[in-house]
Amino acid sequence: MRVLRAAAMITLLLAGPAYAQKAAPPPVTQAPKSPSEIEAEKAADRAYKNSLRNIPDQPPADPWGGARSMEAPKSAAKDAPAKRTKASGTPN
Repeated sequence: MRVLRAAAMITLLLAGPAYAQKAAPPPVTQAPKSPSEIEAEKAADRAYKNSLRNIPDQPPADPWGGARSMEAPKSAAKDAPAKRTKASGTPN
């Protein structure tokens, strides 16, 4: 019984790639367009290009612009010397 199951499993595993290699369906051909359809496509294309010209130019977006400062960071050590204070009156 185990031999029969193993043979069936091997047959299925070998048949899988062969089934995947079946021929592709033929390409669908479109009917030729009428002159009015061609003119309508050209008019739509011209309208699209005209609408793109009406959009004003925008500067590049910088989403992190508010998080970064435009000035160079100031060094705290150069501007003011670090002050030392005693934490307690007893030495270590």
